Amino acid sequence: MKRQMFEELLGSVREAGAILRGRQEPSRRIAIPASGVRVIRERTSLSQSQFAHLIGVSVKTLQNWEQDRRRPTGPAAALLSIIAHDPALAVKAIGRV
Repeated sequence: MKRQMFEELLGSVREAGAILRGRQEPSRRIAIPASGVRVIRERTSLSQSQFAHLIGVSVKTLQNWEQDRRRPTGPAAALLSIIAHDPALAVKAIGRV
């Protein structure tokens, strides 16, 4: 690994640690509003099973999100934001992977 890349990675790990300990605020946070996951899925015209398979989560996880028992975080929240922005294009792009 090149030194510069290592230093950037180490800096990211240190920043994550500071955020976890409450010494630093995250630079950004993606929040999906309550019941937003269902609306996003419905805009794709996919069933729960199809949508869960598309984004790589279990149907149970998707149901928990849709029923507001849990909230998507991290990469899942980012992916849902992308799908919400342009459902048809996102489904087309993800479906190719």
